[in-house]
Amino acid sequence: MNSDETSEGRNVLLKGLWKENPVLVAVLGMCPALAVTNSAINALAMGLASLFVLMSSSFLVSLFRNLIPKQVRITAYIVIIATFVTIVDFLLAAYSPVIHKELGAFIALIVVNCLILGRQEAFASKNRPGMALLDALGMGLGFTGALLAIGVIREILGSGSLFGIDLFGANFEPWVIMVLPPGGFFTLGFLLLGINWFTQRSIKEKENHG
Repeated sequence: MNSDETSEGRNVLLKGLWKENPVLVAVLGMCPALAVTNSAINALAMGLASLFVLMSSSFLVSLFRNLIPKQVRITAYIVIIATFVTIVDFLLAAYSPVIHKELGAFIALIVVNCLILGRQEAFASKNRPGMALLDALGMGLGFTGALLAIGVIREILGSGSLFGIDLFGANFEPWVIMVLPPGGFFTLGFLLLGINWFTQRSIKEKENHG
């Protein structure tokens, strides 16, 4: 691999972590981002499940990109994605039934996550497997990181714990609203506000120094 390919691969990997973060920039996958992030462990589990499905489906779509007829490509992508979602569903049910019960129907809804289907259409179907895996890894880690950030904030404020470990003792009065649906909207809104403020500040600093 030459330096140009190395640089391209690094850019493909890193864009999903920040510049094109699925949740915090592109605002994709809002259903799991708001619904299952009432605790850090649930957010992490959903993020890792989505990462597995995204990487596996991207690899297969890229591998067979020249064999899938254009007329049925979306159907083919959904079948591939659904196969890996079923695998994740069975694995969680077998090895972590508590988390499987907590996530509930949102595991199956990974099939229609616009992030995963969108990456098949926009990237995996047009690039070789190596690049498709890097793109999926970056986007998946970015998605997982965003979910985890929301989950950590909501669990700390809403339950006074982190990954089920009590942080503040019996005297802490939890913000119950943070583990309820409105808490997801509030947390995401403040995160987006902070990111936009930071981005605009960086742009102004570059203009002033330019």
